[in-house]
Amino acid sequence: MGLENLAVVLVEPQGALNIGSVGRVMMNFGLSELRLVRPQVDHLGDDARRMALKAVGLLERASLFDTLETALADCRMTLGTTRRFGKYRQDFLNPDQAAAEIIPILGEGRAALVFGREDKGLSTAELDLCRRLVTIPVADQFPSLNLAQAVAVCLYEVSRAAHRNKGGRNGRQLAPGEDVEEMFRHMGHALLESGFLNPQNPNHLMHTLRRILGRAGLDSREVRILRGLWQHMEWLEGERRKSDGEKS
Repeated sequence: MGLENLAVVLVEPQGALNIGSVGRVMMNFGLSELRLVRPQVDHLGDDARRMALKAVGLLERASLFDTLETALADCRMTLGTTRRFGKYRQDFLNPDQAAAEIIPILGEGRAALVFGREDKGLSTAELDLCRRLVTIPVADQFPSLNLAQAVAVCLYEVSRAAHRNKGGRNGRQLAPGEDVEEMFRHMGHALLESGFLNPQNPNHLMHTLRRILGRAGLDSREVRILRGLWQHMEWLEGERRKSDGEKS
């Protein structure tokens, strides 16, 4: 199975040498879609070209985006990489597990592997835009991987999974990223209006709800059902407030 539908997304990459190296390793594994979100250096400069070697054409075709959300809008599966753990960073996949989730999607639509800044990775808000989280098992004494090395590890596992895959479809098309994000915005509004979310810190529970639904892998029908649920909750809350106003 080809990997043409798998995009590599770099968020605010800071090193031109790294960008060039990422382009090279992408070509090693047969990928061609590089997306850059607010790159901090010239991705077409001499340093990037020197490291890319024959992958310079891939750099020249790279798409530039102002936000991670727009970069992921057409993706049915998005996986964000991180080496930091915490309250909102749980339920990680190893690269081989991530590859097993990606491969069935590629026959139906686009997927993305998202990598953060060299110095501080992806923020919690950026990881919220990813359906699943990926971490590479490394030694605790020195856990930080070079950006291009991290990309190479993940793409190696995807390549292995692609060669093992028999090419069968899993029968489900996951919803595009833009539809899922719109559903989450609707969800946040409905849960806030109903009083379920704390207005002082609504993201506290929304982070967890995103992770739960991200694991589910929502298709378009499921997204529509959930939006219908949020709409009904909003209607019920409106009726309740109307009733309370009449009583007073």
